Amino acid sequence: MNTLISTKLFKEAQQYIPGGVNSPVRAFKAVGGNPIFIQRGEGSKFYDVDGNEFIDYIGSWGPHLFGHNPPFIKKALLKAVEDGTSFGAPTKLEVEIAKLITELVPSVEMVRMVNSGTEATMSAVRAARGFTGKEKFIKFEGCYHGHADYFLIKAGSGALTFGVPTSPGVTKGNAADTLIADYNDIDSVKNIIHQNNDEIAAVIIEPIAGNMGVVPAEKNFLEELRNICSEEKIVLIFDEVMTGFRVAKGGAQELYGIKPDLSTFGKIIGGGLPVGAFGGKKEIMEIIAPNGPVYQAGTLSGNPLAMAAGYAALTYIKDHPDVYNILEEKSAYLENGIREALTDVKKNYALNRVGSMMTLFFTEGEVNSFKSAVKSDTILYGKFYSEMLKHGIYLAPAQFEAVFVSTVHSKVDLDKTASACVEALRFVRDKKNYKNIF
Repeated sequence: MNTLISTKLFKEAQQYIPGGVNSPVRAFKAVGGNPIFIQRGEGSKFYDVDGNEFIDYIGSWGPHLFGHNPPFIKKALLKAVEDGTSFGAPTKLEVEIAKLITELVPSVEMVRMVNSGTEATMSAVRAARGFTGKEKFIKFEGCYHGHADYFLIKAGSGALTFGVPTSPGVTKGNAADTLIADYNDIDSVKNIIHQNNDEIAAVIIEPIAGNMGVVPAEKNFLEELRNICSEEKIVLIFDEVMTGFRVAKGGAQELYGIKPDLSTFGKIIGGGLPVGAFGGKKEIMEIIAPNGPVYQAGTLSGNPLAMAAGYAALTYIKDHPDVYNILEEKSAYLENGIREALTDVKKNYALNRVGSMMTLFFTEGEVNSFKSAVKSDTILYGKFYSEMLKHGIYLAPAQFEAVFVSTVHSKVDLDKTASACVEALRFVRDKKNYKNIF
């Protein structure tokens, strides 16, 4: 595979951008080699600057539910550009998309637009603190909620991949207010609440973790968590930046049948453009400025380009209820294909999937927590990743991330991916350093 131009660009980028990338996982440090620089995308594929074609399974890390450059989103964006790219003033479309979100997600009575998932989660925690008058909050080991200071304590995603779950630059004060519980372990939550009686403002959780790889919460765990938060008057926040409108029309909370007090969104509600949102119970959201004393603002929040793309995406979801059936069918087909591809491989593995999100872990036993996820053989994953890339399959360039299936991945795409798994694993298995691990 020729990557001459990508290699040259990466070398130049490192002179002007930290690590040569604008988000750490893109640097390929977790899988080896240099990153591929993408030029354009169409449908289930994208193409790099050297002309290589890849079947893409990251979809801009989740928002491309309908593949790259879908015509209805492109049309909405072109119209928005003609009207103006940014006003710093309210638009009708902000009202329409807010109404649509509250219609599609029953737990959301009011919603505030922001510019990223990180902004959404940090604002939701601030709102919970302002509403309850308390300062501490609980997060779960391995869950990633963006790069705000108080979230980078035992975090997932890139922080986990690069071995820096607690980042330098995070103050002791922030760390002291962040209490860490074990994912899928309700007793760890109860113990923390007991030790910090009447001091906890919120519990924030990815109901389906996507940043230590795909690890779904157990339903009874989430049900108990909901009950405890209600009893203790703690605000329950579902971080659905990744899962919102991805795993179901109403997100993970629809799958589980559990209503959080606040939810955070991103990814799909911008149709692929930078956007985020947080929303939930009206009594909590009304303390946000200008109605209340909790300040949150953003010059480009609700900008017309992101709103146009997001409204087009959410309207399509509303008008096409079969979207999630299509995603489930394609994702199940791919899962089965990968499992069949691995039948002749003696090395244990775990394949976790919820809807159109999945992760292949090279590990023994189930992966249902942070502790079980980090047992994965990341070196083997890196070798596997590199071989898949050579076969034209673009997976997440880190073990602890999710891959995403879109509505436009074809049977040919999915079959090619499963076949590539066989070839990639055979190649890795035959390597001297790895032949004894299968």
